[in-house]
Amino acid sequence: MAKVAVLMVEGYEESETMQIVDLLRRAGAECHTFRFQDDEWVRSMQGMYVRSDRRFGPEVLGYDAVIVPGGRTAAAPLIANDEVMDVLRQMDEAGKLVCGMCSGTTVLEAAGVLAGKRATGYTGYAEKLTSADFVADEVAVWDANVVTSQGPATPYPFAFKVMEALGLDPEPMRESTLYRKAGGR
Repeated sequence: MAKVAVLMVEGYEESETMQIVDLLRRAGAECHTFRFQDDEWVRSMQGMYVRSDRRFGPEVLGYDAVIVPGGRTAAAPLIANDEVMDVLRQMDEAGKLVCGMCSGTTVLEAAGVLAGKRATGYTGYAEKLTSADFVADEVAVWDANVVTSQGPATPYPFAFKVMEALGLDPEPMRESTLYRKAGGR
């Protein structure tokens, strides 16, 4: 069973985070949320509190994938956290899946894991993701061991790309969520 770590720092984007976690768990991945504070309840961008599963630490290195969701104020504290930067670099060097959406892509950029890879991000992020081959016209991009996505409207295509990268078949999920019927690609 694939193990996925999802980072939850205060200010994370709740719709991105919770939808991704839900979809990956329903697809059969063992998915845990990781906080950076003692209190297990983490405040989101919109002020909602969601209980996290675990406190961030070296344990994340034992996972198959790490996901950095967005949130207007979430990227800066993650970029400033040397332990987060080290974990992202080590996972990348080990060929493990490193994923980010919206402002989470800037965290991957700061860690150096986007260098030379195709990636996408939020509108205007071509100027922020300078080490990547920025792809503006795809909502979710998978290149080697990196999956990126544009923003709050893209958790489904992002989660489906992560599933594919983990060897999980996203088709049943696409059908059960009426994704295709709604016009998703």
